[in-house]
Amino acid sequence: QVQLMESGGGLVQAGEFLSLSCTASGGDFSRYHMGWFRQAPGKEREFVAGINWSGSVTYYGDSVKGRFTITRQVAESTVYLQMNSLKPEDTAVYYCAADPVGVTSIHSRPDYWGKGTLVTVSS
Repeated sequence: QVQLMESGGGLVQAGEFLSLSCTASGGDFSRYHMGWFRQAPGKEREFVAGINWSGSVTYYGDSVKGRFTITRQVAESTVYLQMNSLKPEDTAVYYCAADPVGVTSIHSRPDYWGKGTLVTVSS
């Protein structure tokens, strides 16, 4: 059973940056594809970014391409989401997810989820 713990959320102003972390435990991190999703109040869940098990392939939602970067450190069992040029519409709870098959889009159905971390971007 894989447990995921997100950290790094907070309140920032538009145009600033923030970095999220997700640390995995209880499983072999190197065997899982990882990703980030987000959900804003009153809106459906949105795919943010995904990364394959080796870190060699990444995927991004259209709304964050060019601004967000996903990376992973196998030795630390951690996946990161660097968020630059933040906008008020990026405000949401951000969830980390893991899956043995892939986390590539909104159609992915990850087996494991974190509890989420809140990101608020003020205008």
